[in-house]
Amino acid sequence: MADKHAERRGEHDLAAPGPDRIRNVVLVGPSQSGKTSLVEALLAHARVITRAGSTADGTTVCDTEDAEKSHGRSISLAVAPLVHRGVKVNLVDTPGYVDFVGDLRAGLRAADCALFVVAANEEVDEATRTLWRECAEVGMPRAVVISKLDHPRADVDAVVAQARAALDGKVLPVYVAGPDGVSGLTGLITGGDDTDDPRRGELIEAIIEESEDEDLMDRYVGGEEIDATVLVKDLETAVARASFHPVIPVCGATGVGLAELLDLCVDGFPSPLEHTSPDVFTPAGASVGVVACDPGGPLVAEVVKTAGDPYVGRISLVRVFSGTLDPDTPVHVSGHFSSFFADGAGHEDHDEDERIGALGHPFGATQVPAARVVAGDLGTVARLSRAETGDTLSAVDRPLVLKPWSMPDPLLPVAIEAATRSDEDKLSQALARLAAEDPSLRVEHNAETGQLVLWVMGEAHADVVLERLAARHGVSVEQRELLVPLRECLAGPGRGHGRHVKQSGGHGQYAICDLEVEPLPEGSGFEFVDKVVGGAVPRSYIPSVEKGVRAQLERGLRNGYPVVDLRVTLVDGKAHSVDSSDMAFQSAGALALREAAEVAGVAMLEPYDEVRVLVPDDLVGPVMSDLSARRGRLLGNDNVEGGRTLVTAHVPQRELVRYAVDLRAATRGAGTFTRTFAHYEAMPEEQARQVTPRLHH
Repeated sequence: MADKHAERRGEHDLAAPGPDRIRNVVLVGPSQSGKTSLVEALLAHARVITRAGSTADGTTVCDTEDAEKSHGRSISLAVAPLVHRGVKVNLVDTPGYVDFVGDLRAGLRAADCALFVVAANEEVDEATRTLWRECAEVGMPRAVVISKLDHPRADVDAVVAQARAALDGKVLPVYVAGPDGVSGLTGLITGGDDTDDPRRGELIEAIIEESEDEDLMDRYVGGEEIDATVLVKDLETAVARASFHPVIPVCGATGVGLAELLDLCVDGFPSPLEHTSPDVFTPAGASVGVVACDPGGPLVAEVVKTAGDPYVGRISLVRVFSGTLDPDTPVHVSGHFSSFFADGAGHEDHDEDERIGALGHPFGATQVPAARVVAGDLGTVARLSRAETGDTLSAVDRPLVLKPWSMPDPLLPVAIEAATRSDEDKLSQALARLAAEDPSLRVEHNAETGQLVLWVMGEAHADVVLERLAARHGVSVEQRELLVPLRECLAGPGRGHGRHVKQSGGHGQYAICDLEVEPLPEGSGFEFVDKVVGGAVPRSYIPSVEKGVRAQLERGLRNGYPVVDLRVTLVDGKAHSVDSSDMAFQSAGALALREAAEVAGVAMLEPYDEVRVLVPDDLVGPVMSDLSARRGRLLGNDNVEGGRTLVTAHVPQRELVRYAVDLRAATRGAGTFTRTFAHYEAMPEEQARQVTPRLHH
């Protein structure tokens, strides 16, 4: 039995001989479309695992973390390699739920081509359309897999028609399923003599249009029967250059279409040799261009995912774009997000040399030991203690940096605090580790509100982050109501008298001052004017009055929020030759300001964001009505290609706390938005009366 297992492992040796014998294929599609089941079926077809999901010697390879099981969906990227006709195919399974877009983006970065998986009983959703457009922009080869042919409500023809209508470009079936959907496939090019099938004629014409042989169309129109091998070769060329997108029906349960799908991956999809690397720079920011996929070239690899392992520490999944990774060798680790993103994407820049540990081939939740990882391949690296997702690994004597992939901003804020003092001591380090693993998580320590805020992609993402804090790091936290940084301002002009006089035996306190206050336009800040005449307030104490006023402005005049945009004028006062002091005039200044504010009135200001919402045209009305209901001020809308509209509005931040969740629900996931700070604006008095006073510690 042991010899048999050794023989089987030899048949499926995961060490690729070279980049030309590698295919990195990412599977994308909606949650519950059957991506993970398809990966398992392909592995079983290639005799890598049993139908139960284990290798021949019993190792489980399609396991998931506890959080993934509890949520009932894939929430993280997983890589499963197989060997088909001597070619190593790295299948990169990605989450379909939008909350876990970080791992989806990482999967796209790791791959050279994409399989869009759509269930035969479902529709092509807006998220799939959006991702298809993004892949088109970068020229990534794509194919469409119609899964779940055995579902009782499967309608392959309807889904194929919808995919063709929804996805841009030449999206055509190259195989058709039998009448029952699960009895087998027939190739439209090579499957028989049914030349009257309109689908076959349309497919052949589409392939010929993509052919580099300019005479082929004339020959076809002239009635010549084009040899199938010529058509297949032209089809494969068109697929590889992303100008044609085949549709293949597949049923993992019965095995229908699995062999044809693997043949497509090997013959139609490009090897890493045909994939251009991301832009390369030096740590100082000088452009290097791109690097060739050459195992003998300079080392350039990227960390596309990091995960914490309780036994071996941090595990980094890397895509090697150039050079070769060898175990137990030093590498340079570079993270320079601030060079490419305005806010640094929440990551501090860093450069350090580290010695990598053991190498492996990723295999689901496990790693198979690897002697080396060559250019074009995916591998795992142990014990890179400082490497974060998005970092670049390069040679110590030639450090380089890859431009990181872009991520949508996490737009759901969740305020938390440690449950106990013990949790508080561990919380910062635990969050730093989670943020290093997950580029879609931002951690903010809001200096104005004093809150610790996690910015996440959605409620499911928030749940997973909190579960990982508890399970991996033993940290318990409690959620709190999110506080928005408000401001206060004067409603009008006023005058105040501040008298701080105390006689209690010994040295007393004596300071009197009179102030006039008036509001200034937004953004003017604070002005202090001295108009004292005749030395009523000695020159040495005028700065004391201003200091007391400034301190009171920070403490607020109504609900404890900072006061902005006003002019304070010192017009009169009195001093005592013995009892006056710096502290006395500070107190008198604060008292005079508070009295003046009572006369002038104090208004509350709230921050507004500029919100840009991208939605399908048929949802513009409901979205605009919702923004208005949130006290938003609509600024306009613009048509965007693909039947979408961009709606722009200024909306109070207090009304946007849960907008990421609400917009997704209202548009069935079709709407997205961005937000940037716009300005502060007066809060309606009805809202202002509901503001909870801010506590100062």
